[in-house]
Amino acid sequence: MTSEGLRGRSFRWVVAAGLLLSLAANLPGHMSVDSVIALEEARSGVRQTWAPAAFSGVLHLFDALLAGTGLYVTASSAVLFGSWMALPGLRPRTAWTGVLVAAAALLTPQLMIYQGVVWRDVLFANVTIAGFVLIARAAALWPVRRAWLSLAAAAVCLALGAAVRQNGVVLVLAAAVALAWVARGGGWRAPLGWGLGGFAVTVALAFAINAAAQPGEVAGHLRPGAEALILEHYDVVGALAHDPSLPLGDIAAADPAAAAAIRAGTPRIYSPARVDTLDSDAAFRHTLWHVPDAAMNAQWRDVVTRHPGPYLAHRLAVFEQLFLTPDLQACLPVQVGVSGPVDMMDDLDLDGRLRPQDKAARAYAQRFFATPVYSHLTWAVVALLCAGAVLWRRERQDIVIAGLLLGALAFAASFLVISVACDYRYLYLLDLAALTGLAYLALDPPLRRRLIPPP
Repeated sequence: MTSEGLRGRSFRWVVAAGLLLSLAANLPGHMSVDSVIALEEARSGVRQTWAPAAFSGVLHLFDALLAGTGLYVTASSAVLFGSWMALPGLRPRTAWTGVLVAAAALLTPQLMIYQGVVWRDVLFANVTIAGFVLIARAAALWPVRRAWLSLAAAAVCLALGAAVRQNGVVLVLAAAVALAWVARGGGWRAPLGWGLGGFAVTVALAFAINAAAQPGEVAGHLRPGAEALILEHYDVVGALAHDPSLPLGDIAAADPAAAAAIRAGTPRIYSPARVDTLDSDAAFRHTLWHVPDAAMNAQWRDVVTRHPGPYLAHRLAVFEQLFLTPDLQACLPVQVGVSGPVDMMDDLDLDGRLRPQDKAARAYAQRFFATPVYSHLTWAVVALLCAGAVLWRRERQDIVIAGLLLGALAFAASFLVISVACDYRYLYLLDLAALTGLAYLALDPPLRRRLIPPP
Protein backbone atom coordinates (compact mmCIF):
# COMPACT_ATOMS: atom_id res chain seq x y z
CA MET A 1 0.00 0.00 0.00
CA THR A 2 1.22 3.51 -0.74
CA SER A 3 1.83 6.18 1.84
CA GLU A 4 -1.33 7.70 3.26
CA GLY A 5 0.23 11.16 3.66
CA LEU A 6 -1.24 14.02 5.63
CA ARG A 7 -4.85 13.07 4.93
CA GLY A 8 -4.47 9.58 6.37
CA ARG A 9 -2.66 10.89 9.43
CA SER A 10 -5.31 13.59 9.89
CA PHE A 11 -8.03 10.93 9.81
CA ARG A 12 -6.24 9.06 12.59
CA TRP A 13 -5.74 12.19 14.65
CA VAL A 14 -9.44 13.02 14.40
CA VAL A 15 -10.42 9.49 15.47
CA ALA A 16 -7.92 9.52 18.36
CA ALA A 17 -9.34 12.86 19.52
CA GLY A 18 -12.81 11.35 19.34
CA LEU A 19 -11.74 8.48 21.58
CA LEU A 20 -10.31 10.84 24.19
CA LEU A 21 -13.39 13.05 24.09
CA SER A 22 -15.73 10.07 24.46
CA LEU A 23 -13.78 8.72 27.42
CA ALA A 24 -13.69 12.14 29.08
CA ALA A 25 -17.46 12.46 28.68
CA ASN A 26 -18.40 8.99 29.89
CA LEU A 27 -15.90 7.36 32.24
CA PRO A 28 -16.26 5.32 34.36
CA GLY A 29 -19.25 4.27 32.27
CA HIS A 30 -23.04 4.33 32.26
CA MET A 31 -24.98 1.32 33.53
CA SER A 32 -28.57 0.15 33.19
CA VAL A 33 -30.24 -2.69 35.11
CA ASP A 34 -28.73 -5.27 32.74
CA SER A 35 -25.27 -3.78 33.23
CA VAL A 36 -25.50 -3.86 37.03
CA ILE A 37 -26.70 -7.47 36.98
CA ALA A 38 -23.83 -8.44 34.65
CA LEU A 39 -21.26 -6.81 36.94
CA GLU A 40 -22.81 -8.54 39.97
CA GLU A 41 -22.52 -11.84 38.12
CA ALA A 42 -18.93 -11.05 37.16
CA ARG A 43 -17.87 -10.18 40.69
CA SER A 44 -19.84 -12.83 42.60
CA GLY A 45 -19.26 -15.75 40.24
CA VAL A 46 -22.96 -16.63 40.58
CA ARG A 47 -25.17 -16.85 37.49
CA GLN A 48 -27.82 -14.13 37.81
CA THR A 49 -29.63 -14.38 34.43
CA TRP A 50 -29.68 -16.66 31.40
CA ALA A 51 -28.17 -13.93 29.21
CA PRO A 52 -24.87 -15.00 27.57
CA ALA A 53 -22.23 -15.38 30.27
CA ALA A 54 -19.42 -14.17 28.00
CA PHE A 55 -20.23 -10.52 28.71
CA SER A 56 -19.99 -10.92 32.48
CA GLY A 57 -16.84 -12.96 31.87
CA VAL A 58 -15.26 -10.00 30.06
CA LEU A 59 -16.35 -7.65 32.84
CA HIS A 60 -14.79 -10.03 35.36
CA LEU A 61 -11.40 -9.84 33.64
CA PHE A 62 -11.29 -6.04 33.74
CA ASP A 63 -12.91 -5.73 37.16
CA ALA A 64 -10.23 -8.02 38.59
CA LEU A 65 -7.53 -5.67 37.27
CA LEU A 66 -9.24 -2.45 38.35
CA ALA A 67 -12.53 -2.53 40.25
CA GLY A 68 -15.41 -1.01 38.38
CA THR A 69 -16.15 -0.51 34.71
CA GLY A 70 -13.73 2.27 33.77
CA LEU A 71 -11.01 -0.01 32.43
CA TYR A 72 -13.54 -2.10 30.50
CA VAL A 73 -15.10 0.98 28.87
CA THR A 74 -11.65 2.24 27.89
CA ALA A 75 -10.65 -1.08 26.34
CA SER A 76 -13.98 -1.60 24.55
CA SER A 77 -13.89 1.92 23.11
CA ALA A 78 -10.26 1.49 22.07
CA VAL A 79 -11.22 -1.60 20.05
CA LEU A 80 -13.72 0.42 18.00
CA PHE A 81 -11.72 3.61 17.61
CA GLY A 82 -8.55 1.62 16.93
CA SER A 83 -10.39 -0.22 14.15
CA TRP A 84 -11.37 3.10 12.62
CA MET A 85 -7.77 4.31 12.84
CA ALA A 86 -6.79 1.29 10.74
CA LEU A 87 -9.17 2.21 7.88
CA PRO A 88 -6.72 4.46 5.95
CA GLY A 89 -4.32 1.53 5.76
CA LEU A 90 -6.89 -0.37 3.70
CA ARG A 91 -6.78 2.12 0.83
CA PRO A 92 -3.94 3.04 -1.58
CA ARG A 93 -4.66 6.72 -1.01
CA THR A 94 -7.02 8.83 1.07
CA ALA A 95 -9.13 11.93 0.53
CA TRP A 96 -10.03 14.83 2.79
CA THR A 97 -13.66 13.69 2.58
CA GLY A 98 -12.71 10.84 4.90
CA VAL A 99 -11.46 13.27 7.54
CA LEU A 100 -14.62 15.37 7.31
CA VAL A 101 -16.94 12.34 7.49
CA ALA A 102 -15.03 10.93 10.46
CA ALA A 103 -15.28 14.24 12.33
CA ALA A 104 -19.05 14.37 11.73
CA ALA A 105 -19.56 10.70 12.65
CA LEU A 106 -17.67 11.09 15.90
CA LEU A 107 -20.18 13.73 17.01
CA THR A 108 -23.13 11.33 16.80
CA PRO A 109 -24.49 9.85 20.05
CA GLN A 110 -23.71 6.41 18.63
CA LEU A 111 -20.00 7.17 19.02
CA MET A 112 -19.86 9.97 21.55
CA ILE A 113 -22.24 8.54 24.19
CA TYR A 114 -22.99 4.87 23.42
CA GLN A 115 -19.33 3.90 23.65
CA GLY A 116 -19.49 4.76 27.34
CA VAL A 117 -22.49 2.50 28.11
CA VAL A 118 -21.75 -0.88 29.67
CA TRP A 119 -23.94 -2.95 27.36
CA ARG A 120 -23.13 -6.22 25.65
CA ASP A 121 -24.67 -4.77 22.50
CA VAL A 122 -21.90 -2.17 22.41
CA LEU A 123 -19.15 -4.74 23.01
CA PHE A 124 -20.66 -6.98 20.33
CA ALA A 125 -20.72 -4.15 17.81
CA ASN A 126 -17.16 -3.07 18.62
CA VAL A 127 -15.54 -6.50 18.30
CA THR A 128 -17.57 -7.25 15.17
CA ILE A 129 -16.33 -4.08 13.47
CA ALA A 130 -12.80 -4.98 14.57
CA GLY A 131 -13.14 -8.49 13.15
CA PHE A 132 -14.17 -7.27 9.72
CA VAL A 133 -11.49 -4.57 9.62
CA LEU A 134 -8.91 -7.23 10.44
CA ILE A 135 -10.19 -9.45 7.60
CA ALA A 136 -10.06 -6.43 5.28
CA ARG A 137 -6.46 -5.88 6.37
CA ALA A 138 -5.74 -9.53 5.58
CA ALA A 139 -7.33 -9.00 2.16
CA ALA A 140 -5.04 -6.03 1.57
CA LEU A 141 -2.00 -8.12 2.56
CA TRP A 142 -3.04 -11.25 0.64
CA PRO A 143 -1.56 -13.90 -0.05
CA VAL A 144 -2.35 -15.65 3.18
CA ARG A 145 1.23 -16.12 4.39
CA ARG A 146 1.30 -12.37 5.06
CA ALA A 147 -2.12 -12.28 6.69
CA TRP A 148 -2.20 -15.05 9.29
CA LEU A 149 -1.99 -12.76 12.30
CA SER A 150 -4.84 -10.55 11.10
CA LEU A 151 -7.04 -13.57 10.37
CA ALA A 152 -6.36 -15.12 13.77
CA ALA A 153 -7.21 -11.86 15.55
CA ALA A 154 -10.36 -11.52 13.44
CA ALA A 155 -11.49 -15.01 14.46
CA VAL A 156 -11.08 -14.13 18.15
CA CYS A 157 -13.03 -10.87 17.76
CA LEU A 158 -15.90 -12.44 15.84
CA ALA A 159 -16.02 -15.42 18.20
CA LEU A 160 -16.30 -13.09 21.19
CA GLY A 161 -19.10 -11.25 19.39
CA ALA A 162 -21.01 -14.47 18.76
CA ALA A 163 -20.50 -15.53 22.38
CA VAL A 164 -21.77 -12.19 23.69
CA ARG A 165 -24.86 -12.14 21.44
CA GLN A 166 -26.12 -15.46 20.07
CA ASN A 167 -27.53 -14.16 16.78
CA GLY A 168 -24.11 -12.64 16.18
CA VAL A 169 -23.41 -15.90 14.35
CA VAL A 170 -25.03 -14.14 11.37
CA LEU A 171 -21.95 -11.92 11.21
CA VAL A 172 -19.65 -14.93 11.48
CA LEU A 173 -21.37 -16.35 8.41
CA ALA A 174 -21.05 -13.02 6.58
CA ALA A 175 -17.35 -12.89 7.45
CA ALA A 176 -16.87 -16.45 6.18
CA VAL A 177 -18.46 -15.54 2.85
CA ALA A 178 -16.24 -12.46 2.58
CA LEU A 179 -13.14 -14.53 3.40
CA ALA A 180 -14.10 -17.06 0.74
CA TRP A 181 -14.28 -14.22 -1.78
CA VAL A 182 -10.85 -12.95 -0.71
CA ALA A 183 -9.39 -16.44 -1.25
CA ARG A 184 -10.84 -16.81 -4.75
CA GLY A 185 -8.61 -17.20 -7.79
CA GLY A 186 -7.26 -20.70 -7.34
CA GLY A 187 -10.32 -22.76 -8.21
CA TRP A 188 -13.31 -23.53 -6.01
CA ARG A 189 -11.47 -25.50 -3.32
CA ALA A 190 -9.59 -22.55 -1.82
CA PRO A 191 -12.66 -20.28 -1.35
CA LEU A 192 -14.73 -23.18 -0.01
CA GLY A 193 -11.98 -24.26 2.36
CA TRP A 194 -11.32 -20.78 3.71
CA GLY A 195 -15.02 -19.96 4.04
CA LEU A 196 -16.07 -23.17 5.77
CA GLY A 197 -12.86 -23.42 7.75
CA GLY A 198 -13.09 -19.83 8.96
CA PHE A 199 -16.71 -20.33 9.99
CA ALA A 200 -16.00 -23.60 11.82
CA VAL A 201 -12.97 -22.24 13.68
CA THR A 202 -14.78 -19.08 14.76
CA VAL A 203 -17.88 -20.93 15.96
CA ALA A 204 -15.67 -23.39 17.88
CA LEU A 205 -13.89 -20.46 19.52
CA ALA A 206 -17.25 -18.93 20.44
CA PHE A 207 -18.31 -22.15 22.18
CA ALA A 208 -14.98 -22.26 24.00
CA ILE A 209 -15.33 -18.65 25.17
CA ASN A 210 -18.86 -19.32 26.35
CA ALA A 211 -17.80 -22.43 28.24
CA ALA A 212 -14.86 -20.67 29.89
CA ALA A 213 -17.06 -17.75 30.96
CA GLN A 214 -19.71 -19.80 32.78
CA PRO A 215 -19.94 -18.83 36.48
CA GLY A 216 -19.36 -21.58 39.01
CA GLU A 217 -22.79 -21.26 40.63
CA VAL A 218 -26.36 -20.59 39.52
CA ALA A 219 -28.74 -18.43 41.54
CA GLY A 220 -31.59 -20.47 42.98
CA HIS A 221 -34.31 -18.33 41.42
CA LEU A 222 -33.21 -19.05 37.84
CA ARG A 223 -35.46 -21.42 35.93
CA PRO A 224 -33.81 -23.59 33.25
CA GLY A 225 -35.06 -22.74 29.77
CA ALA A 226 -36.59 -19.47 30.93
CA GLU A 227 -35.16 -17.49 28.00
CA ALA A 228 -36.96 -19.71 25.47
CA LEU A 229 -40.18 -19.64 27.48
CA ILE A 230 -40.16 -15.84 27.55
CA LEU A 231 -40.18 -15.78 23.74
CA GLU A 232 -42.87 -18.46 23.61
CA HIS A 233 -45.08 -16.57 26.07
CA TYR A 234 -44.71 -13.40 24.05
CA ASP A 235 -45.47 -15.07 20.72
CA VAL A 236 -48.53 -16.95 21.98
CA VAL A 237 -49.97 -13.88 23.71
CA GLY A 238 -49.06 -11.65 20.74
CA ALA A 239 -50.72 -13.96 18.22
CA LEU A 240 -53.81 -14.12 20.44
CA ALA A 241 -53.88 -10.31 20.63
CA HIS A 242 -53.98 -10.15 16.82
CA ASP A 243 -56.57 -12.93 16.53
CA PRO A 244 -58.83 -13.25 19.61
CA SER A 245 -60.34 -16.42 18.15
CA LEU A 246 -56.98 -18.19 18.12
CA PRO A 247 -57.40 -21.64 19.70
CA LEU A 248 -55.30 -22.42 22.79
CA GLY A 249 -55.88 -26.13 22.65
CA ASP A 250 -52.57 -27.33 24.05
CA ILE A 251 -52.73 -24.99 27.04
CA ALA A 252 -56.40 -25.79 27.62
CA ALA A 253 -55.69 -29.52 27.59
CA ALA A 254 -53.20 -29.06 30.44
CA ASP A 255 -54.97 -26.27 32.34
CA PRO A 256 -58.37 -25.03 31.11
CA ALA A 257 -58.47 -22.21 33.68
CA ALA A 258 -55.09 -20.92 32.51
CA ALA A 259 -56.22 -20.86 28.87
CA ALA A 260 -59.29 -18.84 29.86
CA ALA A 261 -57.28 -16.42 31.99
CA ILE A 262 -54.74 -15.85 29.21
CA ARG A 263 -57.50 -15.20 26.68
CA ALA A 264 -59.26 -12.76 29.00
CA GLY A 265 -56.13 -10.85 30.04
CA THR A 266 -54.34 -10.55 26.71
CA PRO A 267 -56.15 -7.45 25.32
CA ARG A 268 -55.13 -5.27 28.27
CA ILE A 269 -51.69 -6.81 28.89
CA TYR A 270 -50.08 -7.19 25.45
CA SER A 271 -47.82 -4.52 23.90
CA PRO A 272 -45.73 -4.89 20.73
CA ALA A 273 -43.15 -2.54 22.27
CA ARG A 274 -41.85 -4.97 24.89
CA VAL A 275 -42.47 -8.28 26.60
CA ASP A 276 -42.18 -6.71 30.06
CA THR A 277 -45.89 -5.85 30.07
CA LEU A 278 -46.66 -9.55 30.53
CA ASP A 279 -45.24 -9.12 34.05
CA SER A 280 -47.25 -5.99 34.80
CA ASP A 281 -50.14 -8.02 36.23
CA ALA A 282 -49.10 -10.49 38.92
CA ALA A 283 -52.01 -12.86 38.30
CA PHE A 284 -51.40 -12.94 34.53
CA ARG A 285 -47.69 -13.54 35.08
CA HIS A 286 -48.40 -16.34 37.55
CA THR A 287 -50.76 -17.99 35.07
CA LEU A 288 -48.23 -17.94 32.21
CA TRP A 289 -45.37 -19.33 34.25
CA HIS A 290 -47.46 -22.10 35.78
CA VAL A 291 -48.55 -23.55 32.46
CA PRO A 292 -46.52 -26.78 32.11
CA ASP A 293 -43.47 -26.23 29.90
CA ALA A 294 -44.45 -29.05 27.55
CA ALA A 295 -47.88 -27.52 27.02
CA MET A 296 -46.44 -24.06 26.31
CA ASN A 297 -43.85 -25.53 23.93
CA ALA A 298 -46.59 -27.39 22.05
CA GLN A 299 -48.85 -24.32 21.95
CA TRP A 300 -46.06 -22.16 20.53
CA ARG A 301 -45.31 -24.73 17.80
CA ASP A 302 -49.02 -24.88 16.97
CA VAL A 303 -49.23 -21.09 16.65
CA VAL A 304 -46.17 -20.89 14.41
CA THR A 305 -47.03 -23.79 12.13
CA ARG A 306 -50.83 -23.81 11.99
CA HIS A 307 -51.67 -20.13 12.57
CA PRO A 308 -48.93 -18.20 10.74
CA GLY A 309 -51.19 -15.21 10.04
CA PRO A 310 -51.58 -13.89 13.61
CA TYR A 311 -48.06 -15.01 14.48
CA LEU A 312 -46.56 -12.97 11.61
CA ALA A 313 -48.83 -10.01 12.44
CA HIS A 314 -47.43 -10.05 15.98
CA ARG A 315 -43.83 -10.46 14.80
CA LEU A 316 -44.13 -7.63 12.27
CA ALA A 317 -45.67 -5.34 14.89
CA VAL A 318 -42.81 -6.08 17.31
CA PHE A 319 -40.19 -5.58 14.61
CA GLU A 320 -41.77 -2.28 13.58
CA GLN A 321 -41.35 -1.01 17.13
CA LEU A 322 -37.69 -2.02 17.12
CA PHE A 323 -36.66 -0.98 13.61
CA LEU A 324 -38.76 2.15 13.16
CA THR A 325 -39.06 3.12 16.87
CA PRO A 326 -42.32 5.10 16.42
CA ASP A 327 -42.14 5.89 20.15
CA LEU A 328 -38.41 6.38 20.66
CA GLN A 329 -38.76 7.42 24.30
CA ALA A 330 -40.29 4.02 25.13
CA CYS A 331 -37.29 2.23 23.64
CA LEU A 332 -34.49 3.36 26.01
CA PRO A 333 -32.69 5.49 23.40
CA VAL A 334 -29.80 6.26 25.74
CA GLN A 335 -28.53 5.35 29.20
CA VAL A 336 -26.63 7.75 31.44
CA GLY A 337 -25.54 7.33 35.03
CA VAL A 338 -26.08 4.10 36.94
CA SER A 339 -29.39 2.42 37.70
CA GLY A 340 -30.18 -1.09 38.86
CA PRO A 341 -31.43 -3.25 41.72
CA VAL A 342 -30.72 -1.42 44.98
CA ASP A 343 -29.27 -4.47 46.75
CA MET A 344 -26.85 -5.12 43.90
CA MET A 345 -25.81 -1.48 43.67
CA ASP A 346 -25.08 -1.47 47.39
CA ASP A 347 -23.14 -4.71 47.08
CA LEU A 348 -21.10 -3.32 44.17
CA ASP A 349 -20.67 0.09 45.83
CA LEU A 350 -22.27 1.90 42.89
CA ASP A 351 -23.60 5.44 43.18
CA GLY A 352 -26.91 6.05 41.41
CA ARG A 353 -26.74 9.85 41.60
CA LEU A 354 -26.42 11.63 38.26
CA ARG A 355 -23.22 13.64 37.89
CA PRO A 356 -23.16 16.92 35.92
CA GLN A 357 -21.37 15.13 33.07
CA ASP A 358 -24.14 12.48 33.00
CA LYS A 359 -26.80 15.16 32.67
CA ALA A 360 -24.76 16.82 29.92
CA ALA A 361 -24.44 13.51 28.07
CA ARG A 362 -28.19 12.92 28.25
CA ALA A 363 -28.95 16.45 27.05
CA TYR A 364 -26.51 15.98 24.17
CA ALA A 365 -28.14 12.73 23.06
CA GLN A 366 -31.63 14.22 23.34
CA ARG A 367 -30.75 16.83 20.74
CA PHE A 368 -30.63 14.03 18.17
CA PHE A 369 -33.82 12.19 19.16
CA ALA A 370 -36.02 13.89 16.57
CA THR A 371 -33.42 13.71 13.79
CA PRO A 372 -32.55 10.98 11.26
CA VAL A 373 -29.38 10.28 13.29
CA TYR A 374 -31.53 8.39 15.81
CA SER A 375 -33.17 6.18 13.22
CA HIS A 376 -32.25 2.62 12.33
CA LEU A 377 -34.04 3.14 9.03
CA THR A 378 -31.60 5.94 8.19
CA TRP A 379 -28.60 3.74 8.86
CA ALA A 380 -30.11 0.79 7.00
CA VAL A 381 -30.39 2.97 3.90
CA VAL A 382 -26.83 4.24 4.40
CA ALA A 383 -25.60 0.66 4.79
CA LEU A 384 -27.31 -0.43 1.58
CA LEU A 385 -25.95 2.52 -0.39
CA CYS A 386 -22.42 2.03 0.94
CA ALA A 387 -22.56 -1.71 0.21
CA GLY A 388 -23.63 -0.96 -3.35
CA ALA A 389 -20.83 1.57 -3.81
CA VAL A 390 -18.04 -0.71 -2.58
CA LEU A 391 -19.41 -3.69 -4.50
CA TRP A 392 -19.27 -1.54 -7.64
CA ARG A 393 -15.51 -1.19 -7.08
CA ARG A 394 -15.12 -4.82 -5.92
CA GLU A 395 -11.57 -4.80 -4.59
CA ARG A 396 -10.78 -7.44 -1.98
CA GLN A 397 -11.07 -5.01 0.92
CA ASP A 398 -14.35 -3.69 -0.51
CA ILE A 399 -15.90 -7.15 -0.45
CA VAL A 400 -15.10 -7.47 3.25
CA ILE A 401 -16.64 -4.10 4.08
CA ALA A 402 -19.69 -5.04 2.01
CA GLY A 403 -19.87 -8.26 4.06
CA LEU A 404 -19.96 -6.18 7.24
CA LEU A 405 -22.73 -3.94 5.92
CA LEU A 406 -24.89 -6.70 4.50
CA GLY A 407 -24.22 -8.87 7.55
CA ALA A 408 -25.40 -6.04 9.83
CA LEU A 409 -28.60 -5.78 7.79
CA ALA A 410 -29.14 -9.54 8.06
CA PHE A 411 -28.47 -9.34 11.80
CA ALA A 412 -31.13 -6.65 12.11
CA ALA A 413 -33.55 -8.80 10.10
CA SER A 414 -33.01 -11.72 12.51
CA PHE A 415 -34.87 -9.73 15.17
CA LEU A 416 -38.03 -10.23 13.14
CA VAL A 417 -38.11 -13.67 14.76
CA ILE A 418 -36.52 -13.11 18.18
CA SER A 419 -37.21 -9.53 19.29
CA VAL A 420 -38.97 -9.13 22.64
CA ALA A 421 -38.42 -5.37 23.14
CA CYS A 422 -37.78 -2.22 21.14
CA ASP A 423 -34.62 -1.07 22.97
CA TYR A 424 -32.59 1.03 20.56
CA ARG A 425 -29.34 -0.67 21.54
CA TYR A 426 -30.37 -4.02 20.05
CA LEU A 427 -29.66 -2.72 16.53
CA TYR A 428 -26.66 -0.62 17.55
CA LEU A 429 -24.48 -2.75 15.27
CA LEU A 430 -26.48 -1.60 12.25
CA ASP A 431 -25.86 2.08 13.04
CA LEU A 432 -22.18 1.51 13.78
CA ALA A 433 -21.58 -0.64 10.68
CA ALA A 434 -23.21 2.01 8.48
CA LEU A 435 -21.04 4.73 10.01
CA THR A 436 -17.96 2.56 9.48
CA GLY A 437 -18.88 1.86 5.87
CA LEU A 438 -19.48 5.55 5.27
CA ALA A 439 -16.09 6.49 6.75
CA TYR A 440 -14.33 3.80 4.69
CA LEU A 441 -16.07 4.92 1.51
CA ALA A 442 -15.28 8.59 2.13
CA LEU A 443 -11.58 7.84 2.53
CA ASP A 444 -11.31 6.80 -1.11
CA PRO A 445 -14.60 7.34 -2.98
CA PRO A 446 -15.09 4.85 -5.86
CA LEU A 447 -16.21 7.57 -8.30
CA ARG A 448 -13.09 9.59 -7.56
CA ARG A 449 -10.98 6.52 -8.20
CA ARG A 450 -12.69 5.96 -11.55
CA LEU A 451 -12.34 9.56 -12.72
CA ILE A 452 -8.84 10.23 -11.34
CA PRO A 453 -6.71 7.08 -11.59
CA PRO A 454 -3.74 6.88 -9.24
CA PRO A 455 -0.39 8.10 -10.61
